[in-house]
Amino acid sequence: MILGAVLAGGQSSRFGSDKALAEFDGRTLLACAVDALAGWCDHVIVVGRVTAPAPTMPDWPRAGMGPLGGLAAALRFAVDEGYSAVLSCGVDSLGLPDNLLHLLEPAPACLRAQPVVGLWPASAASQIEALLQGDPPHSLFRLAQALGARLVDTPTPPANINTVEDLQAMQRSGPCG
Repeated sequence: MILGAVLAGGQSSRFGSDKALAEFDGRTLLACAVDALAGWCDHVIVVGRVTAPAPTMPDWPRAGMGPLGGLAAALRFAVDEGYSAVLSCGVDSLGLPDNLLHLLEPAPACLRAQPVVGLWPASAASQIEALLQGDPPHSLFRLAQALGARLVDTPTPPANINTVEDLQAMQRSGPCG
């Protein structure tokens, strides 16, 4: 079983407001991300938010740890609930390829252009915990390296919405999928 995890605990500092609630194609970025993962996963959670269109949980070990803290929470939950892997994406990862799961299997693997989009074995929970409790940097690339993850290239990388201008550019290109 695969658990989908939308990592949504960022500060949205470059966006200027809560990016997860920004609308794209009449839906919030958060809803677009949850819906995208729902197509590939048995269950989807949102990490780093209190309210969302899916069950939520806090980052681990605490907020402010970046995407790694969100992924750590999801991996811990996956282990506890019997999932074999976690498919992760950011709240702002629009335009994921239709064959994403095929591209990333077998785990561990992530997109080179956007490592927040990845397929991680649930068994990596202990490795990510050790990484977060160790010396910085606490980065997804460092986790990918520690796990021997494949870095996957796609013909068109997913969007990474960091500013209002990024969102406006995406709105000109079509629906969130």
